[in-house]
Amino acid sequence: MSGYFNTFFFGIFPYIALAVFVVGSIIRFDREPYSWRAQSSQFLRRKQLIWGSVLFHAGILFLFFGHFIGLLTPHFFYSYVITAENKAMLAIVAGGTAGVACFIGLTMLLHRRLFDSRIRKTSTVMDIAILIILWLQLSLGLISVPYSLSHDDKSEVMLRASEWAQRTLTFRIDGTADLIQGLEWPYQVHIILGLFIFLLFPFSRLVHIWSAPIWYLGRRGYQVVRTANPDHSGGQAQRPSPGSRPAETSRPTQPAE
Repeated sequence: MSGYFNTFFFGIFPYIALAVFVVGSIIRFDREPYSWRAQSSQFLRRKQLIWGSVLFHAGILFLFFGHFIGLLTPHFFYSYVITAENKAMLAIVAGGTAGVACFIGLTMLLHRRLFDSRIRKTSTVMDIAILIILWLQLSLGLISVPYSLSHDDKSEVMLRASEWAQRTLTFRIDGTADLIQGLEWPYQVHIILGLFIFLLFPFSRLVHIWSAPIWYLGRRGYQVVRTANPDHSGGQAQRPSPGSRPAETSRPTQPAE
């Protein structure tokens, strides 16, 4: 890749993509709150969705946090626990396994979206486009695994990519793009396509990631019970004690017409 394109895609484009990612998400939440949803099509074809969704979400969450921690953790922070070479091998094996699971799940979801006529008719162009882009991104990630294994120093690419990501987020611009220059094409295209996903994020259904109900995992259980209020006083229903049954009330009969 020429110096000009290398500087643009790895020195300038990251800031464009991240700015659109943050500002676009805020504007969409403020201007189009009713479009802030995952738009599930579960009722149209449930079984394939469940298998595909579980594999995809489990794999993509592992890959996301793996990339996030792996790229943004300074080398000196984990060097006391694991060497860069072993960390790179761990990333290759664990990331490759999660990538395969995610790829299978996403392929099922994409097949379901494209070849089920009912689901295709309820899908937008962006719905299909973002699935295809994610599928290509996963493919590039899996293609890069053999390249990583073929390197004598398997930690070289990881250390260069980590340094590039950390310098980009801390606005150390000078020489940052040069860290990616010279890497094999799967790595470079993988980074560019990943930034492009950030660019498209506010305009797709991916925004529902911001609304992931993490709080739900620690929520106390409760049961919603309806009770009749014969005097129509507007009183609030009380939570019944364990083992109790809701009180039965009689309803006034309507006069015969």
